[in-house]
Amino acid sequence: MTERFTGNFTQQEPIPEEGIAAALDVLRSGRLHRYNLVGEEAGEVAALEREFAAYTGARYALAVTSGGYAMATALRALGVGPGDRVLTNAFTLAPVPGSIASVGAVPVFVGVTETLTIDLEDLAAKVDQADVLMLSHMRGHLVDMDALMAICDAAGVTVIEDCAHTMGAAWRGVPSGRWGKIGCYSTQTYKHMNSGEGGFLITDDETVMARAVMLSGSYMLYVRHGTVPPAEVFEAVKYDTPNVSGRMDHLRAAILRPQLRALEGQCEKWNARYRVVEDGLRGTPGLTVVERAEAERYVGSSIQFLLLDWDGGRIAEVLKRCLARGVELKWFGGAEPVGFTSRYDSWRYAPSSPMPASDRILRGIVDMRLPLTFSLEDCAQIARIIRAEVGAVYQAQGV
Repeated sequence: MTERFTGNFTQQEPIPEEGIAAALDVLRSGRLHRYNLVGEEAGEVAALEREFAAYTGARYALAVTSGGYAMATALRALGVGPGDRVLTNAFTLAPVPGSIASVGAVPVFVGVTETLTIDLEDLAAKVDQADVLMLSHMRGHLVDMDALMAICDAAGVTVIEDCAHTMGAAWRGVPSGRWGKIGCYSTQTYKHMNSGEGGFLITDDETVMARAVMLSGSYMLYVRHGTVPPAEVFEAVKYDTPNVSGRMDHLRAAILRPQLRALEGQCEKWNARYRVVEDGLRGTPGLTVVERAEAERYVGSSIQFLLLDWDGGRIAEVLKRCLARGVELKWFGGAEPVGFTSRYDSWRYAPSSPMPASDRILRGIVDMRLPLTFSLEDCAQIARIIRAEVGAVYQAQGV
């Protein structure tokens, strides 16, 4: 009898009981706003900022309403504005070019390799076209950060890291978000900590953080933040930096604090599931496993594989057959975006030219979430189903 998976690919773990209790305390207080504090009370948001800065090793952390807001704030804090050009990945999700467009800037797309990381040769060829790189660690894949920073430092390009998929990950022991001037993170439900929506911005640069704090809507109450640059830095920027309110509220911070304490263990659980699926897929005819670099400490909250040079009809058949057996896969090669699967040529607000080498890879990318509600046995079953259906289409249609 053909086995069928019955799990739910969008079902997350419950919020920890400690987080629920802390959230109830906030709700009972009625004081949800970030600056609604009593006396010398620090509040949940400031406490979370201090804890996240300590976790990443950053000097400053700002808790905000979303990862997209963090990226747009990072750009504004660096002075990026209308007409400026910003380098970014061709393989990423819509909030990344969206953050660039939101400040009136123009994305310059850089290609992708079979490791699903930014193409360093293409970056080197384009690095003179902009002063800022918005680097997306898309789907948790870390490029050789030593090589990337060498390219950008030599050209005077400032790096912002989009770490929405790499909270807890590192390159050569250095956490993602700590290589560039600014790191941006997401705590949206499908990320590594779950507050529904939310995010962080981290930096060691006191002027960048002062501007980010003012942008987040400090109302001159910046001393109530968890990690605060010197007062004289705020004096230099506070009247010239617009308020674009977006700092996190106490309710979401209360939910996140216990999750941060548990994050390292959660990352290990994701990686155990990732390895089971990866091992199950390795050696499947027609399927390319995305190899990870030895220097990369990744967090396997999703997994990708490549069906390189398959035509769209055959890939669609694989997705259809897997879905009939309960396995939900997403494809980045479709002509129209479905859910989050848009590509650089989908975003009509961002001009682009074809990139044939990258287009070949994008057409072959198949993506799957790995929620922690799946057991290791679930992951082994999922891998068997994918392997069987890819193999069936590969053999029957002679890819």
